[in-house]
Amino acid sequence: MHLPDVRSVELEAHPAAEATVVVAESAGRVPFAIARMFTLTALAGAVRGRHAHRRCTQFMVCVHGSMDITCTDGREERTFILDRGNLALLVPPTIWNTVRVRSAGSVLVVLCDRPYEVSDYIRDYAEFLAFREPAHT
Repeated sequence: MHLPDVRSVELEAHPAAEATVVVAESAGRVPFAIARMFTLTALAGAVRGRHAHRRCTQFMVCVHGSMDITCTDGREERTFILDRGNLALLVPPTIWNTVRVRSAGSVLVVLCDRPYEVSDYIRDYAEFLAFREPAHT
């Protein structure tokens, strides 16, 4: 995978006078069967992520507040701003991501196509670059 494989996804939103319902379905805009879901809440200015996955694809939605997600394939880098509940970010495997919390009370929901597997994580950037090297040749 390369940086162009990371993409923003508009989720279906159903606004009404008293509420808005946003939908993310495996049969729709989420391009995989959901095996795991987790949330991230942190103080404004916190930096999280700082890892890549060997096999796991992630689908990120900031349902409250705003966060910057910086993604790199080791050659190119791009920052995506998630600041509304109907905008998601699809992060395929082998992409390094760093999450920066922009506002207090922010909540990031992450849908994954795999269960948690500690061996799937690459947490050292030099190891990530070495892992990616065959993809760049």
